[in-house]
Formats: sequence, structure tokens, C-alpha cells
Amino acid sequence: MRSSRWDANGNIYLVTEESLTPDAVRAEVRDTDGILEVFRSGDDWVEIAIWNPDGSRAEMSGNGTRIAACWLAERTNANDITVRVGPREVRARMLGGTLVEQDMGEVLVSEPEEVAGIGLIAVDVGNPHAVVQGDPADLPSIGPMLEVHERFPRRTNVQVARLTPDGTIEARVWERGAGETAASGSSAVAIAAAFGRKAVKIRFPGGELSVRFEEGRAFLTGPAVRVQLDT
Repeated sequence: MRSSRWDANGNIYLVTEESLTPDAVRAEVRDTDGILEVFRSGDDWVEIAIWNPDGSRAEMSGNGTRIAACWLAERTNANDITVRVGPREVRARMLGGTLVEQDMGEVLVSEPEEVAGIGLIAVDVGNPHAVVQGDPADLPSIGPMLEVHERFPRRTNVQVARLTPDGTIEARVWERGAGETAASGSSAVAIAAAFGRKAVKIRFPGGELSVRFEEGRAFLTGPAVRVQLDT
């Protein structure tokens, strides 16, 4: 499979224009967090599928769509790019250097609830999330259990996060179909929404992402960089 390798806050994706199947993904994904399959593209738009390492497909990925936007910008020099994933669109704006701002759209936040004795807030960012306020060190025990709990019939991404004295939020994330990853863009949006923050920085092991809400829409800012040419 011919692909390029990209890094977004330690989230590593391969980008390819080749057609994929679940078996092909599992064979080619290697040490990455997933593969972005490019279906079609124009000067300022690209349509993709987001494949998880286990061969399942994700409805959305903040870091993945940011990588797709940078992949196209490198080819066409566009500054404003629309990334289409199924029925949802993410609008990305190149800020210079490696930074990109994305309009992630509307976010749906559910009422607090308890699942298997764990308090959480379910959030929909185009994909499902379960945000737990607590010590991020607890993620390895909480994440795998909640991902497959019957409360979430399509499985869910899981975040364990806490507010720090400096006003940032420290978090770790367990991604559906991938396990723990260094960072997650859609998770950053879900965390900010669950914590009720209008503007905040989310600090993952892979680095920081900034989230702000404006007129009911979530805006995500972070980096993406190509680390390997097509191979």
C-alpha cells in the first residue's frame, strides 16, 4: 500500500488513495493509530474514510480530519479546506506553520449518568464519547470496560480528565477500536463540552489542543505534520 505517514499530537495516521478493506487495514496499519483512505478530492475539499487499527471505521476524528486537510493543503496550497467524512463536514483553516483550526460543528452533551458505578457524561461529536472526571491514571482500567459496555451499543471512546490549577485540563484517552492513544481531537472537544468550558486547552500525553465554542459550534486548534513521504 502506497501511503504517507502523518503526526497530530502523537496520533499517527497513514494516508492513502488506495481502496481498503478491513483485512487490508489490519495488515497495513502496523504501529499507527489508523489509516485515512482518500476517496475523492478537489482543490479545497477531500472526502475520506477513517479506519481504526482493528479494521472498523470511525465516524469522525479531529486529528484525522486535520491530517487530511494538511495532506490536501500540501498538494493544492489551499488555506481553507472542507473534509467530508460520511454525512459530516469539518471545515479547516491553515494558520501557518503546522497549526490548523477546525470547525467541528455542533456537539451534543447528555446529562450526567452512572455506568458500572462510574460517573460520566456522554458526548456526541459526530462520534460517541464517554467523559469521566477523575485521575487520568485510571484510564487503563476504565477505558476498556466502558468502550464495550452495553450502555454503548456502537462502543465508545473514553476519556478520563481533570482540571488542573493552571486552568488547563489534563486527560488520557481510550479510542474505540484502537486502545489508548497519545491524543485525540474529537476527545478534546468532548472533554471541553463535558466540563462546560467555552475556551480551554486540553493536555494529552502527546501534546496540547485548544478548544473554543462559538454560537453552538466547536472549534479545535492543533498541529499536524507529515513525517514520512509516500512509501
